[in-house]
Amino acid sequence: MPDVLLASCAPAAGADEDEPLLVAALAAEGLTAEAADWADDGVDWGAARLVVVRSTWDYAPRRGEFLTWARRVEAVTALHNPAAVLAWNTDKRYLRELAADGVPVVPTAWAEHPGEVAAALEPWPRDVVVKPVVSAGARDTARFGPAERAEATALAERVLAGGRAVMVQPYLDRLDAEGETGLVYVDGEFGHAFGKGALLAGGALGPGLYAEEEITRRTATPGQRALGDRVLGWVAARTGAAPLYARVDLVPGADGAPQVIEVELTEPSLFLTTDDGAAARLAAAVSARLRAPRAPRPAAGGAR
Repeated sequence: MPDVLLASCAPAAGADEDEPLLVAALAAEGLTAEAADWADDGVDWGAARLVVVRSTWDYAPRRGEFLTWARRVEAVTALHNPAAVLAWNTDKRYLRELAADGVPVVPTAWAEHPGEVAAALEPWPRDVVVKPVVSAGARDTARFGPAERAEATALAERVLAGGRAVMVQPYLDRLDAEGETGLVYVDGEFGHAFGKGALLAGGALGPGLYAEEEITRRTATPGQRALGDRVLGWVAARTGAAPLYARVDLVPGADGAPQVIEVELTEPSLFLTTDDGAAARLAAAVSARLRAPRAPRPAAGGAR
């Protein structure tokens, strides 16, 4: 059994560009690592010294199973990010908490049953984005124009019928020219930034595991860095510790100032190829976690 297991999923095999870079960087730290499907009952997670959640991109339709898996793994070995963080972060209603504490967040309306959909769509007369509060890889997410409110309502009602709440956000015009900026943090420290092209060019996304994105190297502005650092400090205070890895996705608001559109602490692509030292920084942080003292494991059998 390798020192480190990278939790993935079967559909992601060969698709996670971060994985080979991280495995190689961990090898440079003297650690063996390999990927394993989180849903594979035959994996002995407890035999690894540490498990890092990476490309578990298929968790959204079975979030309950995923969180049960995380708690089982955490009972027998070190898990990063921790199960409690995953439980909090896999429901995008965490954005409510950020906004309530004064963090600039993209304006969002919420619908938890069909009777709330019309009110959630009403505040924004122009293009809107409809998505589930539990989703990964932009699945079940779409952009709708003013003449497509019936289609937007239909998507929202389909998501609600599947047992997930819905969030609605205005489509920000500056995204078409500027795209998103992702800030990657390791152990609470800023590592690198990248640019992500506008994901929604109109209409619904395809049914695949994740949406194809145009990723570029980018230097974060002072304003973006300040907001990203603020969010990471907030997360550390909220969860009790800085996460091993984090990605803060920012978009330009109407006035050009950055706003938070997502804080990814579960299975974000970190786009390690966009910064030469990124994989080494993450591997060094994993190695440091392994050297840190850990509470004794429970006497129960291993998680499988």
